[in-house]
Amino acid sequence: MEERDNTVVLVDENGEEVEFEHLDTFEMNDNTYVVLFPIEDEENEDDEVVIFKLDKDEKGEEILSIIEDEEELFEAFDEFKLRIDDEDLEEFEEFDDYEDFEEDNGFEE
Repeated sequence: MEERDNTVVLVDENGEEVEFEHLDTFEMNDNTYVVLFPIEDEENEDDEVVIFKLDKDEKGEEILSIIEDEEELFEAFDEFKLRIDDEDLEEFEEFDDYEDFEEDNGFEE
């Protein structure tokens, strides 16, 4: 993970660099969460955020992990929504029912 100003660069499963805007980092339930927004993603027309959990690898270095527990992911998203102001919240209001958020974060039925 490389960070430039407010931009985070991650490497995807194909080895391609993907740029994200860092929106927030917060503590909840003894864990740290990082909220990112994909930059220049033609498929991300709905202002969808991505939430990672900040973990440590076997060397003790910080890594971003995918949140696999659906309930934990929803709790983290709820906390993020509480932390942003009303103007920013309007951009993400389509996630109020969690259906789109669930799909966009890998929880498809």
